[in-house]
Amino acid sequence: MRHFLDFERPIAELEGKIDELRHLSTDSGLNIAEEVGRLEAQAGRLLQQSYGRLTPWQKVQVARHPDRPHASSYIAALISDLMPLAGDRAFGEDSAIIGGIGRFRGRSVLVLGTEKGADTESRVKHNFGMARPEGYRKARRLISGCGGSGCRLPRPAGR
Repeated sequence: MRHFLDFERPIAELEGKIDELRHLSTDSGLNIAEEVGRLEAQAGRLLQQSYGRLTPWQKVQVARHPDRPHASSYIAALISDLMPLAGDRAFGEDSAIIGGIGRFRGRSVLVLGTEKGADTESRVKHNFGMARPEGYRKARRLISGCGGSGCRLPRPAGR
């Protein structure tokens, strides 16, 4: 079940209607694809309108959304042949900062991310995404080591 924020309630209601119609059509054999398509288009427009005029507080809510993907999700989806690298070589390992070398579209890249965890156990393991000094030293070590090995450090689009 998806988690909806307060300003997403109208979208949630439309998606609920779409699910009901799909369930109804499979049970009774009715063809209501046109109505489902119309409702999906309406939900898409409503989604664009809602996210197009977010208040600062709503932006914070989206950033903290429980269903938002984590760094490990992006890394698993985009990076192949990942070799995780751990430790700062001075004190210890910080699980809040994850990093390693892998391949993105055939090129060697260094990936770094902050991992918060998905459930209570993993959140405790990753210190709720709050890096310690050894995490920052680990990131610095990985970035400085990347230059000599010929790998690239991809940056988010628009930066």
